[in-house]
Amino acid sequence: MKNLLIFFCLILLCTDVAITAEEDIRLNSLGFLPGFEKKATIITQCTEFTVKNVSDGKIIFSGKVTGPSHQNDVDQDVWIADFSGVREKGKFYLDVPGVGRSINFEIGESVYDFAWYTAMRAFYLIRCGTAVQGEHMGIRFEHEKCHMADGYLDYIDENGGRRDGTGGWHDAGDYGKYIVNAGITVGTLFLAWDHFHDRLENKSLDIPDTAPGYPDFLKEMKWETDWILKMLYPDGSGKVSHKLTRLRFSGFIMPEQDTEKRYFTDWSSAATADFTAMTAMAARYFKPYDSAYADSCLNAAKKSYDFLKNNPDNKRADLRPFATGGYGTSDPDDRLWAAAELWETTGETVYLKDFEAGAAAFDPKIEENWDWGEVRNLGMFTYLLSSREGKDVSLLRDVVQSLTATADSIVARGDKDVYGRPLGGRYYWGCNGTVARQTTTLQVANRITPRAEYVNTVLDAIAHLFGRNYYGRSFVTGLGLNLPMNPHDRRSGGDNVIDPWPGYVIGGGHTATDWKDEQGDFRTNEIAINWQAALVYALAGFTSP
Repeated sequence: MKNLLIFFCLILLCTDVAITAEEDIRLNSLGFLPGFEKKATIITQCTEFTVKNVSDGKIIFSGKVTGPSHQNDVDQDVWIADFSGVREKGKFYLDVPGVGRSINFEIGESVYDFAWYTAMRAFYLIRCGTAVQGEHMGIRFEHEKCHMADGYLDYIDENGGRRDGTGGWHDAGDYGKYIVNAGITVGTLFLAWDHFHDRLENKSLDIPDTAPGYPDFLKEMKWETDWILKMLYPDGSGKVSHKLTRLRFSGFIMPEQDTEKRYFTDWSSAATADFTAMTAMAARYFKPYDSAYADSCLNAAKKSYDFLKNNPDNKRADLRPFATGGYGTSDPDDRLWAAAELWETTGETVYLKDFEAGAAAFDPKIEENWDWGEVRNLGMFTYLLSSREGKDVSLLRDVVQSLTATADSIVARGDKDVYGRPLGGRYYWGCNGTVARQTTTLQVANRITPRAEYVNTVLDAIAHLFGRNYYGRSFVTGLGLNLPMNPHDRRSGGDNVIDPWPGYVIGGGHTATDWKDEQGDFRTNEIAINWQAALVYALAGFTSP
């Protein structure tokens, strides 16, 4: 397997014992910036180690390990090998007497580029309503046009019929399309663009030119927002269908073979609020490339926001006929986010006041553990980082304090975990997505108050996902070492290719040791775009300029 990252996951060749390593990639022109940690976690009895150059076997660094530290949830003793003194770029390996030699790993400025490219290009590969094709490590992945009959109106219009709902991204291991989960996905990806566009705007994703003149990153985003706009109710009210799916999940078939009818569903206030936030963001990020399209996004956002203002009660979609993903959630956090994005896009005071009133009602707090069902952080981050004037000084102070406290808590959890997992001992459906998503909180905190430990903990999260964990395995298809091979993904199960479709983070175990690399284990081994967006964000800040 090609060594694509620095790499913080090192597997011994001579035994079945695992060595893992973390290396920071905050680089200057000469290599690693001083003070950033690079360490290896060694699961065996040992006392010392050396770092050697691959080209000639020359020792460039030597040191003694520390430990052991015992962790109950994995029931392991762990030793730490710290090689922070390494400043040289190149390819190296660890040699641990009595344990063995690691695989080769690389130190340099561009070691995360291919991983980011693969993770972001995975959104192109999960497109709906078109044929897709691409290669990864010499293996070809492709499917034909799919779901071109999206979607039927039987559940929102007594006259039935069909309306164009083609496009967008398949949501997860299934082929449904869901506005609420699109919300956190699009919000996180736009956040990556906002924070790191100087690194991303010239990067090619090798995708079709479906939005001429757009950078490839935004070109892929527009594929999704084109579909999002189609989810508006046809009555012009501003209401938004909660999802577009068939009545039951399909089997493990290719998307073009999934020919059952798919329907627009009843509207929900959370979906309408998430639609508002997404289209408001699209309006400002697309403005430099297509002002007419940006205006259409903004007009749609305003109409839906006005509808929500006139209908203040939480409204859940009636999904009783459907057994596909529910994504049911109450709407205060979604409305808060919508207000923040409309204010940032327009500067209009009415949205600012709505946001600040909503934020105060939340006793303003930055959540440590959040996902599609709790998106207040997206609104809080927009408010915190906005350069617009007029923010409430007291509220701003409280939110900054909460952000710092939450980021510090994430760092502390990572420091206590033998593998540096910043979620600590919490495991549940999609916890790998949460590990990745914590990097947004840490990076926002780092923008407000720069601290080396915030950046190091981001890299701890990445390290965990790519193999520095109990299993000594990557949680990302096609990237890292000892790869997951059987994700709960209908494309990977429905084609005739042994390898799974590449670049997708899988959900992770519900305990520290119960993950199974089995296609049928959707609880621990599914993929999903909300987790994927978090992985893209996590890697974005460490790509080469």
